[in-house]
Amino acid sequence: MAPLLEFKNVSKIYNPGKDETVALDNLSFTLKEEEPTILTVAGESGSGKTTLAMLLLGFISATHGQILYKGKDIDNLRGKEKVAFRKEVQAVFQDPFAVFNPFYTVDHLLEVPINRFKIASNKHEAREKMNEALTAVGLQPDEILGRYPHQLSGGQRQRINIARALIMRPKILIADEPVSMVDASLRANILETLQVLQKDYGVSIIYITHDLTTAFHIADSIMVLYRGSVMEAGGVDEVIKTPQHPYTQLLVDSIPWPDLNRRWGQTDLVPSEDSVIGTGCKFYSRCPHAMDVCKSRPGLFQLEPYQTASCYLYKDKPELKTEALSSVLPV
Repeated sequence: MAPLLEFKNVSKIYNPGKDETVALDNLSFTLKEEEPTILTVAGESGSGKTTLAMLLLGFISATHGQILYKGKDIDNLRGKEKVAFRKEVQAVFQDPFAVFNPFYTVDHLLEVPINRFKIASNKHEAREKMNEALTAVGLQPDEILGRYPHQLSGGQRQRINIARALIMRPKILIADEPVSMVDASLRANILETLQVLQKDYGVSIIYITHDLTTAFHIADSIMVLYRGSVMEAGGVDEVIKTPQHPYTQLLVDSIPWPDLNRRWGQTDLVPSEDSVIGTGCKFYSRCPHAMDVCKSRPGLFQLEPYQTASCYLYKDKPELKTEALSSVLPV
């Protein structure tokens, strides 16, 4: 049985040639249908997180490599297979306001996918599915249906977006910074809603964020990207509690922990005098541990059963093949 999703040595290069930008560099991982999970893809702006989401949704095509859904290249899907892919791979984006047309009620946003994919045979069944989806994300249908977007809070709108995706009964949900524009008091509710979808509905979630705090509370596993490459990956507990790559350590050190004995921002980042080495480690010019060997690209070194880092500090550890990355991502 083919995995639900496979990224096989996927790269995305914009403007190939002299002024090219490598947005994603030789990424491989796998999601299994029988093992729904929450995988966080983390990193700062420009790390390749959103490019990964756009590739997975089929909005753009990979420059190199393949993205397989149930064993078939998503670029080659046609007819019923493409419709099924569009139905089963859904997304919730950062802005809970942009999705809504202010001239339509909430009902319209939920009715469009029902009608487009023929999910209900009549209006009564459609209403039942809308009610079920809204209830699943913690909303009262009687209080939500019939209302206009301006009558709802940002948290309510974002949960309605999740309900819209849930109506489709997706296999994969891409959540791209879903709580970054929502009040802090509502973030926990939305994160809890995503966890319920994963556990109760068997949806695998790719949670894209720059916020390691929310990643720690929601995810099973994590990949940390920097300039399109995986710097560190593994179980979320291992990576965030004991980060090994200098870049991950920098990210974790920027988190304001509720611990009076732990200083915030105590990592000294002394950049190398050399510029970025095109064929070397992408973090070379910012790394306080930069060595001559870093001028060639490091592989992924396995540190623990559920932790790997792309850093020559661990060159004595066994090297993990790129396509074996999924073996260190727990579910």
